Amino acid sequence: MKHVLMVGTLTALSLLTGCQSTSNEVDAYKGLSVAQQIAKKHIIVDGHIDVPYRVHNKWVDVTEATADGDFDYPRAVSGGLNAPFMSIYVPASLDNSDESTQLAHLLIDSVEAIASRAPDKFAIATSVADVREQFAKGLISLPMGMENGSPIQGDLANLEAFYNRGVRYITLAHSRANHISDSSYDIRRKWKGLSPFGKELVTEMNNIGMLIDISHVSDDAFYQVIELTNTPVIASHSSLRSFTPGFERNMTDDMLVKLGENGGVVMINFGSGFVTKEARMWSDNRTKQRNALIKEFGEDSEQVKNFADQYSKENPYPYSTLADVLDHIDHVVKLIGIDHVGIGSDYDGVGDSLPIGLKDVASYPSLVQGLLDRGYDEASIAKLLGENLLRVWSEVEAYAAAH
Repeated sequence: MKHVLMVGTLTALSLLTGCQSTSNEVDAYKGLSVAQQIAKKHIIVDGHIDVPYRVHNKWVDVTEATADGDFDYPRAVSGGLNAPFMSIYVPASLDNSDESTQLAHLLIDSVEAIASRAPDKFAIATSVADVREQFAKGLISLPMGMENGSPIQGDLANLEAFYNRGVRYITLAHSRANHISDSSYDIRRKWKGLSPFGKELVTEMNNIGMLIDISHVSDDAFYQVIELTNTPVIASHSSLRSFTPGFERNMTDDMLVKLGENGGVVMINFGSGFVTKEARMWSDNRTKQRNALIKEFGEDSEQVKNFADQYSKENPYPYSTLADVLDHIDHVVKLIGIDHVGIGSDYDGVGDSLPIGLKDVASYPSLVQGLLDRGYDEASIAKLLGENLLRVWSEVEAYAAAH
């Protein structure tokens, strides 16, 4: 890999475009760093952003600047974000209920509302062609991924209904085992991997053209998916267990190797607890101490009510950094190659745990600069920013078209 040199604006733009720049192009890039230019030039796909659930909990108009949260239109434009997968997140508490399916449809409605409210800014994307065409028009694409397969409710007609509404990946489970798969967070291994319906669902997802997301599932479920699937899979927002020992939510090196052989992509989660063992231990210790207080005083006690603030005051949160996120990317690249890594920030989904240097969707140029500083060339950066995910999505589309 080689560094892209920091050079004058005109020369840099010529290097980036591979041709003589026009005056309009130069004006468009004037004053931007090389990292910003790269972020603007290439499609940035983020595999997981929790805007729908955020606006469901507290409505805010993300087509304009917002005072809080990690995503809004001006910041997305500033960061060069082109295709954020909107997470249709359904809490595990709603598993096995009609409310699960209803909430998923409501969250899809909210994404459609964003696009219809600002058609000059956003557009729903249901294919790779949509993303590329909308990028060429200067629109931000809004593809959708369902986090937690609970809304399928064991009915393949629901899979088709959600596909028809634009959902293009399904995270098979979330924080508890559901009717499809065991969860990495759930000590009960109900299915020892995938359920019988889950195994059937993998095949049907292949056939319909739905990406399979193995973030959140148990290790056994991951390996069973890899055995069953006929298409590459994704981890839409997962990091690496070698940096967070014992945290099953992240992927082991062996899992990464299998993912690489499958042709899939791991999209690195930015949340500090996913990135460093120090942040992970902070969260684990807080949970243990809170559980001890609940056992001693009861869940509704003053001690428990005041615990979180007191704990944070006495134990400042050990935020990860941009460098820590880059370490995860480097590890994937060294182990299985540049073709198998992407971005799955979990913006609007991990609260106040984002790394120093990657606090919101305006931060992608900082990630690009970090990659440049570590010797990645532009072609490699373009793959990581979005082309790897688009390749996998294209392969999934092609398989479905042939079946």
